[in-house]
Amino acid sequence: MRILVTGAGGQVGRELAELCAARGDDVIAADRARLDATDRDAVLQACLSTRPDAVVHCASWTAVDACESDPDHAYAANALAARHVAEGATRAGAHLVHVSTDYVFDGTKPSPYDEWDVPNPQSVYGRSKWAGEQEVVQGAASWTTVRISWVCGQYGNNMVKTLLRLVRDGVDPKFVDDQIGHPTIVSDLVPVLRSFAVERRPGLFHVTNQGAVSWFEFAQSVFKAAGADVARVSPISTAELEPPRPAPRPANSVLDNAALRLSQLPLLPHFEESLARLVRQLDG
Repeated sequence: MRILVTGAGGQVGRELAELCAARGDDVIAADRARLDATDRDAVLQACLSTRPDAVVHCASWTAVDACESDPDHAYAANALAARHVAEGATRAGAHLVHVSTDYVFDGTKPSPYDEWDVPNPQSVYGRSKWAGEQEVVQGAASWTTVRISWVCGQYGNNMVKTLLRLVRDGVDPKFVDDQIGHPTIVSDLVPVLRSFAVERRPGLFHVTNQGAVSWFEFAQSVFKAAGADVARVSPISTAELEPPRPAPRPANSVLDNAALRLSQLPLLPHFEESLARLVRQLDG
């Protein structure tokens, strides 16, 4: 199996490329230095010269607040790049697995969002990712879109690493208790991305770990996994954040993995089980 991974220097792309290599795949790990997905000619050349069986598009600009002040960059990285990758994958006869986000929803639904809920993004980041999803639908002959949320892995920057640094530095942090979601532990996610690529399974899937929590509760879970006193973490409301963040966050980011469940595909484990393993990895 030959798999082209875009964004292979990021936290999802890097673990995916490592997993594919370990499984015996012929992996083309294209980080940004090797492939700028906003460059159509470069994307087409990469796809047509390597002729992969599947392309997993992990490249994205995920700086949510920075997107607000630079929408052109956001749309180029998250929407136009998806157009180019969809075109390249189709020309090469490859199945495309596209990674998207919970930010396509406005967060006002009182229950978890399933794959058939209509997106209504409120931030530039969310709108650019929703545009990317539409580019995939319109431009790829064979595709899977996977929405994830609250992503944490062994590479790149993420909330688990931030919290472990606060533990080590003796900081007693405050985290919002009115934003809820499902954490996604990368080591659990990447086997699913690979299986969708190998099987060429079509459609839209929400793929997260189980267990809905607020950011406050998630921070407590990280402190607990690190052996720190959870009482050091205090709750705060979004309205009390100083300074306010430029990009609005969905209050409800809980993604129901309905398509997985109804397809009788395995769900990812509860996040606390995988979080403990990740904390052990990051703590050495």
